[in-house]
Amino acid sequence: MQKVRLKWVKNRGLDHIITRTTSIRASCLLLDHLARLPSSSPVPARSLARLQKPLGLTVPVLRFLRRHPTLFAEAPHPRFPSLPSFSLTSASHLLLGRLARASAIDSHLRLARLLLLTRSKSLPLASILPLRFDLGLPYNFAAAFPASHPDLFAVSNNHISLSTSSRLLEDIAISSLQRRNAEAIEGATYRALSRPPSSSSAPLAFPMRFPRGYGGMKKVKAWMEEFHRLPYISPYEDASGIDPESDIYEKRNIGLLHELLGLMVHKMARRNAIRLLREELGLPHKFTRLFTRYPGVFYLSLKCKTTTVVLREGYERGKLVEQHPLASVRDKVFYVMRTGVLYRGKGLSKLVLDEEGDEEGVMDGDEEFHGEGMDEDADVECFGMEIVDNEDSTDDEDDAADMDD
Repeated sequence: MQKVRLKWVKNRGLDHIITRTTSIRASCLLLDHLARLPSSSPVPARSLARLQKPLGLTVPVLRFLRRHPTLFAEAPHPRFPSLPSFSLTSASHLLLGRLARASAIDSHLRLARLLLLTRSKSLPLASILPLRFDLGLPYNFAAAFPASHPDLFAVSNNHISLSTSSRLLEDIAISSLQRRNAEAIEGATYRALSRPPSSSSAPLAFPMRFPRGYGGMKKVKAWMEEFHRLPYISPYEDASGIDPESDIYEKRNIGLLHELLGLMVHKMARRNAIRLLREELGLPHKFTRLFTRYPGVFYLSLKCKTTTVVLREGYERGKLVEQHPLASVRDKVFYVMRTGVLYRGKGLSKLVLDEEGDEEGVMDGDEEFHGEGMDEDADVECFGMEIVDNEDSTDDEDDAADMDD
């Protein structure tokens, strides 16, 4: 299959979503960290300063905390009044409860599908931790999931694995593309079913949303037609018998990455987190080139000083197409952050968060907010405030070379 080299085109809308999600990530990690501290007294900002890099911030943690007074209440330290200290507000406690309930809906199924994508149906906990926020996993998932689902998960030697005897695995080992195809066939017309398999609108064709600015689109269309004619292999099937250098294996990798990003709550993940899974997923060493080679499926961004991959079909006009309840609650977190930036000290009086509120609702206009300092991020991942540095400057240079702006 002849491949066409495509020029990278910037998408400001998706870049803004990445910036927004990065800020939400930092706030959620801080909320989680403060809520798990044994002491109920305010926490000195000095003790939180070491969390700057794990939170993905290039501004001091003290400045970030003061910027969002609706989430973090500043109070004098009991022993040292001049020492800035912070505690959670009433809105933060309410949001933490909602986040926990939304996370418990199907997070165990997301983790099970991730393990099913791997060769050994097992992963080190250290490889899953950087994806904890993206998958919507609770902090104590390594202990909670085997206890609540003993027939599905097992943990040993810092690895979490699947029980191959579980009947649930057959039901969940179906890719999103296959489920969508099955739903389309149920309601399809005779004309739709009679389309030739070479058509780009064939049932198992990857949805393509090419950016503007491409030249020679006829050549690109011909290439995609040839790509779609290749057989689709489910990412949950064994691909050990396929030549790794073949076009079929490349399409299998595209399907695997498509399914992996589809498991994420925000349909995006950082490249360094995916790299930790590379060997178990059977991806090539330079797998980042798959994202730049198929810009109709993925969007690769260097926003926030790290490399983030977004599933294009996951967003429509700046919003998630399939809004998970956890994403809705995180939108509420952003609403509270936004109110704190706009109204500062009066922010708490401006909040509208009912105790029994609708988990899926979010204040209008949140997506248009551009908070000060929201563009900052660091090339590290965080779980439980432990630094996991997996970013490589060499790979960033390769990305910059591939993404010729």
